[in-house]
Amino acid sequence: MNAVVEALAGLEPTFSPQPGASGWCAELALEFARRGARTVLVRRHHLGPLRVQKALYPEGEGVCHGIVLHPPAGIAGGDSLAIDIRVDAGAHALLTTPGAGKWYRSAGPTAGLTQRIAVADGAVCEWLPQESIVYEGALGTLATEVELVGDAAFVGAEMLCFGRTASGERFTRGALAVSTRIRRDGRPLWLERGRIAGGSPLLESPVGLAGAPVVGSVLVASPKCDAALRDACRAIVPVAGQGAVTLLPGLLVARWLGPACAPGREWFTRLWAVVRPAVAGVPMRVPRIWNT
Repeated sequence: MNAVVEALAGLEPTFSPQPGASGWCAELALEFARRGARTVLVRRHHLGPLRVQKALYPEGEGVCHGIVLHPPAGIAGGDSLAIDIRVDAGAHALLTTPGAGKWYRSAGPTAGLTQRIAVADGAVCEWLPQESIVYEGALGTLATEVELVGDAAFVGAEMLCFGRTASGERFTRGALAVSTRIRRDGRPLWLERGRIAGGSPLLESPVGLAGAPVVGSVLVASPKCDAALRDACRAIVPVAGQGAVTLLPGLLVARWLGPACAPGREWFTRLWAVVRPAVAGVPMRVPRIWNT
């Protein structure tokens, strides 16, 4: 058993459906490997409504793109979804989604999405889903576990919009629990847990979301994260909202708060244009699906 599989084997389950809850149970497992100069999708397993239709190569053979599809288009109360991604030594995979995800209002049961990503020595994984809209009354748990080996690089983005702001909806009830853990060679780089409750004072507090309905993070884990990269990212000013960039040992953290998803996406994309050449050695290539 290789080091990546061993790392995954030690991860405990982060979500279990409530007894008697009904909903979709879906799983997607992907594995990418290096074959000469090409990154190949060597394993693709799915159960239920989660899948990747085909491997894409918009920027040459070295980087394999995948679009994660969830045909129901949203996560409803009682749903249990699990995504397992493995990127083997020397491979480079980029995964995204075809559009905004949704956490639907629940009548009581909690929904769960667990994302497990394992990246081997010398490999790169870019996990860049588009934003998720958390409906008023949604009840959910979102857990992300990243295991890195050697000098593996990981670039991950997450953006959450609380309430359907375009229709004037605010997040006055419901709750979303979020956790993110990144480890390298079994040692923790980042551990974060939080719970955003509808109507909570945290939504308006200056130490919380400060009245902004959209919050986003970019996490870059690489030995190549240094002060020069931090300063280059700090020089990029958001067109709207508030952004900040912090450097920790082997980890760059970018945060954004704002009034809508579009300016957050624009800032994240400009950050990515600086980060990607520094940690992956290739220029940014925006997935075509983002423009549809």
